[in-house]
Amino acid sequence: MESGILTLRDWIAQSDNIVFFGGAGVSTESGIPDFRSVDGLYNQKWKYPPETILSRSFFDRNPEEYYRFHREKLVIDGVKPNQAHIRLAQLEAEGKLKAVVTQNIDGLHQAAGSKNVLELHGSILRAYCSRCRKVYPAERINYGQGVPRCDCGGVIRPDIVLYEEPLDQDIMYRAIDYIRRADVLIIGGTSLNVYPAAGLINYYRGKKLALVNLSATPYDSYADLVIHEKIGQVFSQV
Repeated sequence: MESGILTLRDWIAQSDNIVFFGGAGVSTESGIPDFRSVDGLYNQKWKYPPETILSRSFFDRNPEEYYRFHREKLVIDGVKPNQAHIRLAQLEAEGKLKAVVTQNIDGLHQAAGSKNVLELHGSILRAYCSRCRKVYPAERINYGQGVPRCDCGGVIRPDIVLYEEPLDQDIMYRAIDYIRRADVLIIGGTSLNVYPAAGLINYYRGKKLALVNLSATPYDSYADLVIHEKIGQVFSQV
């Protein structure tokens, strides 16, 4: 077994105050494409760049085109949690993992059994009216055709953070608190290029920072342990 994985296994075995911070790479092994890889959403051809389609101003201006993209690219049926999601849920059940902080909107951590999941960018599994805030089941927006509308006439939107929108401050403060107090911080499946989420790493005060990602990140030199492997394969061994 690779020495890095052995080290991570030892850190996990010795700690009951672990926090995991993950991104799109955590779900790619479940079949959900990430955004920035060669096959990711940002490298696929659309009438508008995905960053534009996923912005608040575009949603308000052109909800028809937004929902065409949403239903084709953001809604992926039949996906299941992978080894990373499953092992993280087990670590929480064992009393070792205190929180999962995720940039993902797919709900796979909860599907695997994790309870304390801080969703920085919201969830595709929730929806509400952009005018009156009435809550709707996700099926109302994830299926069908055209623009889903509330009884009040407002456009129903997914409970996700679009570009140009701020992150939920309560969730951010909670994430900062968990990360600041953690003994072990494991960061996985993220390029650490998206802010303000990537800046959370700066709040860690411990000496056991592990980065698990297929490619290098801007923070590799700051980490105490770097593993460039698929995150599901790593977690299947710890």
